[in-house]
Amino acid sequence: MNTTHSASSTARAAQDSKVFRVLARVGYVVLGILHILIGAIAISIAVGGGGENADQGGALEKIQQNPGGVFLLWLIVLGLVALAIWQIAEAIVERDPDTKKKWGHRIKFLGTAAAYLAIAATALVYALGGQSQSSDSTQSFSARLLSAPAGVALLVLVGLIVAAVGVAFVVRGITRAFTKHLDLPAGKARKGIIAFGVAGYIAKGIAVVVAGILFVVAALTHDPEKAGGLDAALRSLAELPFGAVILWAVGAGLALYGLFCFARARYARM
Repeated sequence: MNTTHSASSTARAAQDSKVFRVLARVGYVVLGILHILIGAIAISIAVGGGGENADQGGALEKIQQNPGGVFLLWLIVLGLVALAIWQIAEAIVERDPDTKKKWGHRIKFLGTAAAYLAIAATALVYALGGQSQSSDSTQSFSARLLSAPAGVALLVLVGLIVAAVGVAFVVRGITRAFTKHLDLPAGKARKGIIAFGVAGYIAKGIAVVVAGILFVVAALTHDPEKAGGLDAALRSLAELPFGAVILWAVGAGLALYGLFCFARARYARM
């Protein structure tokens, strides 16, 4: 009981820290930068270019190659770690009286924190001068899982979970549920921010759903190379009928999600 109380007190102290709040908001800014770059790469693929990976790795590589890129990479690491710690603190101090909802919120917060830490780890690799092929790591993960007992079922489960996360993004966009966590200004600014959020959440959801489907395909075909993460998902969209148009729209939506992240840095309820 004392341990739980101590953890809650530490989490609240972190949330009350002005410096920590600023760093967490910086995390939203760097998320915005990454999504704008991923969106730009996706659009370049749609119009026939795009040798870079259309995922976090590709975005971080573009940052690494620019003057001042290493400084920005370290800022990305710091901001995302702060944002992850904020999500963990939210999980600890969650007070919803409904036990099922409380644990649902906690799982969401911890899952989001894990995603932020994963991107931060990739950014750290680039900040230290290395490179990371996220598609290769995704394929290696799929291959290891397929070689395990009940590996096909496990990889299908991973794919379904990833796809469910994507569906959740789409639903949050359509229902505008994300506005509950923002203190938005009135007038045209509010409408613009909500429009960016709706388009961004739907576009990101579509990309994540396709990534989940690729995991399922990899499992059913026993071919781990079918699973390639966000980059493979976006390139798969390009292969559909009117794929270039679809990919262009998703890329533009991801860029709009990046702009929404900038607004989130300013208006998020923290």
